[in-house]
Amino acid sequence: MVARTVLHDADITRALRRIAHEIVESRRGDGRLVLLGIPTRGTVLAERLYTLIEEFDPGIAEWGSLDVTMYRDDLARSATRMPAPTVIPGSGVDESIVVLVDDVLYSGRTIRAALDAIVDHGRPRAVRLAVLVDRGHRELPIRADFVGKNIPSATSERVSVRLIETDGVDEVTIEP
Repeated sequence: MVARTVLHDADITRALRRIAHEIVESRRGDGRLVLLGIPTRGTVLAERLYTLIEEFDPGIAEWGSLDVTMYRDDLARSATRMPAPTVIPGSGVDESIVVLVDDVLYSGRTIRAALDAIVDHGRPRAVRLAVLVDRGHRELPIRADFVGKNIPSATSERVSVRLIETDGVDEVTIEP
């Protein structure tokens, strides 16, 4: 069985534009936004969201990346990967509205690790979650505030996000 494409480049662009507007609207004029992408593709998506927000509301947001590798509770079971750099904007995260950005929300374990990692960098006013794809199957009580697309899938399937910056194409596929 071959992979089927469920989001194409135009779908991803449209979803990110909508998420960017929703993030700004949820801010209600209060506080500075800090978009923190979870490497690898979450960082790319955070930068894209930042660019979109700058188009229609310049100066209200900053972006960076938050590596959660060493905060994961499944390091012993998963293949180890090299940690990516964590880059927190110069003004930090204290009293800001942090929006964690990731490509796929699945079990919730990556986001749990990200919440642990954030507290090592300060105390945000609020933490929100933006994901391109929510595929369900949560193991922890975590839900996204901003979702590009809900894509129901079987636990045996793999949802893959490919982005032009890392993979040469913008698409989301489901593989058996």
